Order: sequence, then structure tokens, then C-alpha cells
Amino acid sequence: TILSASGSGPATRTAHRPTGRARTRKLQLWPLSSSISVSLRVRSIGRDYKVYMRLAARRLTAKWFPKLRYTLEEESVSCDVENSRRSNMLDGTTNSSNGMDDFEGQLKNLFLEVRAKLEMGNKDDAVYLLQANFEAVKEQINAGFKGIEQAAILDTLALGYMGMGDFRTVEHLLNLLKDIVGDLHDDIPLMDSILMHMGSMYNTMGKFEEAICLYARGLRIIEQEFGTYSPFLITPLMGMAKALGFTGRVSEAVTLYHRAIDILENARGTENEDLVIPLSALGNLFISEGKATNAEDCFKRILDIYRKIYGEDNGKVGIAMCSLAHALCAKGNIHEAISMYKSGLQVIKDTKYMAVNDDLLEKMRTDLAELLHVAGREQEGRELLEECLLISEKHKGFEHPSSVTHLLNIAMSHSRSKNFAEAERLLRTCLHNMSRTVGQKNQSITVPMLHLAVTLYNLKRDEEAERLALEVVRIREDAFGKESLPVGEALDCLVSIQMRLGKDDNDVLATLKRVLNIQEKEMGFESEETLTTLKKAKSELLK
Repeated sequence: TILSASGSGPATRTAHRPTGRARTRKLQLWPLSSSISVSLRVRSIGRDYKVYMRLAARRLTAKWFPKLRYTLEEESVSCDVENSRRSNMLDGTTNSSNGMDDFEGQLKNLFLEVRAKLEMGNKDDAVYLLQANFEAVKEQINAGFKGIEQAAILDTLALGYMGMGDFRTVEHLLNLLKDIVGDLHDDIPLMDSILMHMGSMYNTMGKFEEAICLYARGLRIIEQEFGTYSPFLITPLMGMAKALGFTGRVSEAVTLYHRAIDILENARGTENEDLVIPLSALGNLFISEGKATNAEDCFKRILDIYRKIYGEDNGKVGIAMCSLAHALCAKGNIHEAISMYKSGLQVIKDTKYMAVNDDLLEKMRTDLAELLHVAGREQEGRELLEECLLISEKHKGFEHPSSVTHLLNIAMSHSRSKNFAEAERLLRTCLHNMSRTVGQKNQSITVPMLHLAVTLYNLKRDEEAERLALEVVRIREDAFGKESLPVGEALDCLVSIQMRLGKDDNDVLATLKRVLNIQEKEMGFESEETLTTLKKAKSELLK
């Protein structure tokens, strides 16, 4: 029996959160990019390009939770009503006649109840409900019951914890699930659904080898029941292709994406909107592999599909245009990409398809600003960044990370144009705002701090620049380790400042050797950064 909030179970149980091995999360650097470095690696302003058919950064919160349906959003393609013999477990009413209707209904109700509590902000109540059900199923498992019912309950609980971003608990539950499903036969009802959920969760956590194995088993089950051209194969094909791409098995991933596209074309035609998902995923993969022409073909087809279905004046068409602009940029057609970006953003604005402060729209505006800088149209790019800043400050506040990032990007834009005094003012504002939100010792504050050191260097204020660079080195050593790439980046800046200050040659050489060791380890012996450092060391030795 599945326990609900209205039932007596939770009130009479002492619920304990299941524990598991803690995951180590990598600390994230703020975007570090500057074309006016002392000898820092030159990077473009803002974040790396990503295609917009899916959100660039999905947060595991209640807002994201409703998308945890039968599969995760990236891998889901709707299936025809006439094929609904297959269990839909958490996705809707089941039509199965195998006697498990009531059980599936309870699972669905538990899932929806947890989701509703998270959407209302009642996280404690959601956790309490999940814990109570875990205690109940744990008693069954300890008593020797390890069947499909226990697996299905653990699967639903894992999805619940995934919805609140508790990866530690999800990992523990998945380990229990693996032990159970590994001993169950493939022909048991619900098995394919559980395997798909597990694969999706492993993909989300970056455990791609585990995901591949689960998707492969699920694919085999569905092929045996529905044949090799069923739309039900799309979920495991997409999930498995995604995992293969992340593990470097690109040709296998491309083959699976093409198979998914062929199945959908045969089932629904060549202009069906469901084709957008595999085409987008395939286009992203092509871009990551440097095959921009292939990617362009994918996104052109997506644009054609949307135009055919919705006409020219639709927000989806605007988003597709921005995605195609990304592929054009990767191909090297910078000016054509800028034109396509602008047209896409104008369509989105005219149709009011997105709120002005939408995160995805903000990402697209920022990427266009970055591209304008690359094209040498810095004033246009800066004006767009300033528009982003005004929107972010109005809707999110002056100290929100988005506002600080836009402020940092504008400062870097001014530095690029050699407006160092204005860059200094903006960077000091960044530091002030971040010190209030994350504190003065958080590693993320080192990004504007290092940029300020570079700016002061350009203003010939070397002593102050050195103090800031030394502080960046200290904070990053504590956060990332003394031999990490972020530390090497800060040391590279510091040594250039100290060379101009005329510091002791032995100390400078020691720092250069340290930078060189880090760069050789992290970037390779023939990287541009490593060769630049070698030239500095040679110059210092020849003094």
C-alpha cells in the first residue's frame, strides 16, 4: 500500500531519510572572459553557446518537477493513444488489464501529491511523505519481498527526491533499485517504465554508463513487445544516444538519433513537431563534434517544421531561428548568425511568446551580445548587455547573480574598448554586490576580483593589482587546490604584474615554473597558454 498524506501511516511511523554516499559537487567559476588580459587565456564574453530547443540550465526545483513524467523532457516524445497498452505509470490513466491498475493509480497519486507539495513550497511535507513511504517499502524489502511492486515504489520515491534535487538520496534509492530489477524478468509489467526512469535519473546525475545499460535493457523489452518501429522506442533511443554522446561514443549516438528520427517520420510524417526533439539533440551533438554543416541542416529542418505548422509569426519560430543562428556561428558565418539572432528575437518580442525577464530569453540576448563583440560591433553588444542588466535589476534585484553577471560582462566590454576607468567602476560594484551575497571568501568573487587586477594593471596601478591577484590565488588555492587550473590562471596574471614591478627574478621564475606545470598538466604541452608561458620563462632567464 502506498502511504499518502491523508493516510494514517505517516502519523504512526518514525520516518528516517534514506542515506547514501554523498556526491562531490564541483565548485563553479563565474564566467571568466576577457580580451584585455595580462596573459590570461582569451575567452569570449559570457557563457558558452547552447542551442535553445531545451533550457540551457535546468534547476532541480519544484518548477522543474512537473517535467519528471514518464521520461525527462529531453527524451520524451508523446505516444499515440492507440498504443497505450503499455504502462504509463506516472504519466496518466492506464488501460492495462493485468490487475495492477489500482497499484499504478496509487503510485501516480503519490507522485502527484509530492509534486503538488513542492509546487506550493511545502518541501518538508513532501520529504515527510517520501520518508514514510520509504520506511514502509524498506520493511517489505527487509522481510524478503523484492518484487516489481517494491521496485516501482522505490522508483517513484527516487523521482520525488530527484524533483527536489536531493541527488544523494536518489543515488541510494537507485542502488536499491538496481539490486531488485537485476533479479527480475524482462516480461514483468512496469519493468520497462522503471528502467526508463532509472536511465533518465542516471543521465541527469552524469552516470552515463549506468544509464546506457538500463536504456539498452528497456529498448530490448519494448522491441520484443511492440516491434522495431514503435514510437515507444523513442524514449530509450533518445536517452541512450544522449549518454553515448557524453561518453565519447559519438558515431553510436548519431546512429540512434537517426533511428529515432526514422521511426517518427514513418509513424507521423516528415513535418511532425515531435521530430524537433531528436533533431535538436542531433544538432547539438554535431556542433560539439565540430560538424557545423550537419548541425545547420538539423536546425534548418526544425525551423521549416515550425514555419509549416505555425506560420512565420510564432514564438517557436523565433526560438528556432536563434538555434539556427548558433549553428551558423559555429560554421563561421558570423554576420549571417547575427542577422538570424536579431530576427528571431524580434519575432519573440512581437508575439510576446516569452516574458521579458524569461531566463531563456535573457540567455539569447546575452549570446547575441557576445557575438556582436566577436564581430567587432562592441557598442551594439554593450547596449544589449545594458538592456539585459536593466531588465535583470528590475525583475530580480541588483544583487541577483544574473545582474552581477551582466555587470561583469559590461565591465569586460569597456575593458575591451580600453575604457579602463569605467571598467574599474563597474568591477568594484560587482565586488561590492557579491561580497554582500556570497561573502568575501567565496571562490566566485575571485572572477571580478581578477578582472579588476587586470584593469588596474592596465591603469598602471601595479601595487594594488598585485594585492588583488595574491588574494585571488589564496582563495582559489583553498577552493580548488594549489595545482588546479583556476589557480594557474591567477598565477599567470600575478606573475605578469610582478615582472613589471621588478620583483626578485628567482621568485618570478618559481611562479612561472608553477604556472607551466599546471598548464602542461591541464592543457597539454603544445597549448597556446603553455607556449606563451615558456616564452616568458625564456625571457626571464635571458635577463
